[in-house]
Amino acid sequence: MVKKVLIDPVTRIEGHAKITLHLNDDGRVAEARFHVTEFRGFEKFCEGRSFREMPAITSRICGICPVSHLLCSAKTGDGLLAVTPPPAAVLLRRIMNLGQIIQSHALSFFHLSGPDLMLGFGAPPTQRSIFGLIEKRPEFARDGIRLRKFGQQVIERLGGKRIHTAWATPGGVTDPLSEENRQAILTDLETADAIITRTLTAYKEMLPRLQAEVNAFGQFPSLFLSLVTPEGNWEHHHGMVRVGDATGQVLATFHEREYARYLGEAVEPWSYLKFPYFKEAGYPQGAYRVGPLARLNLCRRIGTPRADAELIEFRQRCGAVATSSFHYHYARLVEILAAVEWLKVHLDDPRTMDRRVQAEADLNANEAVGVSEAPRGTLFHHYTVDDHGLLTRVNLLIATGQNNLPMQWTIRQIADHFLRGPELTDEMLNRMEAGIRAFDPCLSCSTHAFGAMPLHVQLVGSDGKVIAERYRGGGE
Repeated sequence: MVKKVLIDPVTRIEGHAKITLHLNDDGRVAEARFHVTEFRGFEKFCEGRSFREMPAITSRICGICPVSHLLCSAKTGDGLLAVTPPPAAVLLRRIMNLGQIIQSHALSFFHLSGPDLMLGFGAPPTQRSIFGLIEKRPEFARDGIRLRKFGQQVIERLGGKRIHTAWATPGGVTDPLSEENRQAILTDLETADAIITRTLTAYKEMLPRLQAEVNAFGQFPSLFLSLVTPEGNWEHHHGMVRVGDATGQVLATFHEREYARYLGEAVEPWSYLKFPYFKEAGYPQGAYRVGPLARLNLCRRIGTPRADAELIEFRQRCGAVATSSFHYHYARLVEILAAVEWLKVHLDDPRTMDRRVQAEADLNANEAVGVSEAPRGTLFHHYTVDDHGLLTRVNLLIATGQNNLPMQWTIRQIADHFLRGPELTDEMLNRMEAGIRAFDPCLSCSTHAFGAMPLHVQLVGSDGKVIAERYRGGGE
């Protein structure tokens, strides 16, 4: 008889997901699959639209990541126009992306993963939520709210609103930054700086107690991919794409327009989410991780004093190449500090306040690729248009999709460590969820759909029968 149990509260991931664990005759995990059951269709219904509409359209893919798609789409439009935006527009786009990194990382660390980190992976489900966090650790919860608010206000002060702004366009941005908004961001930077400083200190004090999770939550060698500057430094909006391995060896560095030469996208019959891989290594051996962990692993330095010091300490604590997916949490905090410091650098740059923010041009190319670092990892937009600028083909390579295989491997490793017998305990279920949360997946981005956010876990015996089945949120 199939056992089904409804679990509340709703899981802390963005999108629909299902986990299936297959057991062998000895009752051990033989295979783990992370199924994404939303339909992937956004690229198809963009066909026939003007490329100039795409920044506004693709920002609607997700309410968490609108800025990421907005900026990447605008950069793709730059390529179709064959223009370089004015320096002020480039700097303003960078400032908005830094605000996006701060607000998204704050949401992930404080609100989605914070209940596990601060209250414990085995805390009762009724307490292990943002509400329990507010009750037990009110100052920590408030810091997360303040820090996310700061990042959202950076976006709003540039684009006019926090979500789904159409401010970035092919060729630049629609409006320059006012002196009033510049001063407001600089004033609020002090509070953001204080929050991330004390949060980093607290997390580093906590890290030794989390060694079991470090060892079991995706601790394996893999490839990594991110943007870097020409000098090999940390980059989030422009630069070269770099692929490296777990030993620190650089395997490839290429321009975004060459991505299809280096990256393949495999498909499996049990998931709507694609499985990108580094072609030279083949599938599935060429699976790679993207996001804050990859960016810190692949960069030579960040380029600001305190973030560079934290990067050195990160590598001392986690290894020259950090191979545990649990360290995504730590990497997010380092990147928040980097974003705070880089905001000050860009806001003090006199070019930022130039009033020329748009390059005017007609269509000059029929194909272009844009790339940018979303908080969750490297994002590619690839457009092909006809001579009227109408899209004939769209491919979106999303960060969460690129982390797809590593998420599968992480689930398998957690199950190997914590599954004891055929029963799916709440603590074991939450650890599997937490392993996925470490990647901060955005499943609506990666499959381009919307809806409720349940997690469905099945335990399947060697005879193919379902031994246990549990749900979190969304019912059955």
